[in-house]
Amino acid sequence: QVQLVESGGGLVQAGGSLRLSCAASGRTFSSYAVGWFRQAPGKEREFVLTMNSFGTYYADSVKGRFTISRDNAKNAVYLQMNTLKPEDTAVYYCAATPTYYSSRSRYYARSSYDYWGQGTQVTVSS
Repeated sequence: QVQLVESGGGLVQAGGSLRLSCAASGRTFSSYAVGWFRQAPGKEREFVLTMNSFGTYYADSVKGRFTISRDNAKNAVYLQMNTLKPEDTAVYYCAATPTYYSSRSRYYARSSYDYWGQGTQVTVSS
């Protein structure tokens, strides 16, 4: 069992930066695949990025602006968000799974992840 807690959200102006943290407790998840998803009001929770056994993959909407990293010693992953846009406004969720999927595309799906944080609000003003 892994518990995930996101933090670092807040209000930022367009063009600014924000760093989100996803801290795990209960057990180490350094070997788990991780993903970040976001959900804006009235919209489906959408894929943002994933770091998994195949590599690191970003949604086109955030490519070149967002970067994921992890610190295994701290049992945490981080999402560095740069050049933020108003359309990035959403609740951001981190997720993890110990499963090694044979298809890379599986890591883009919400259903592929076993553990989820409760989310952190990111608001980007124009």
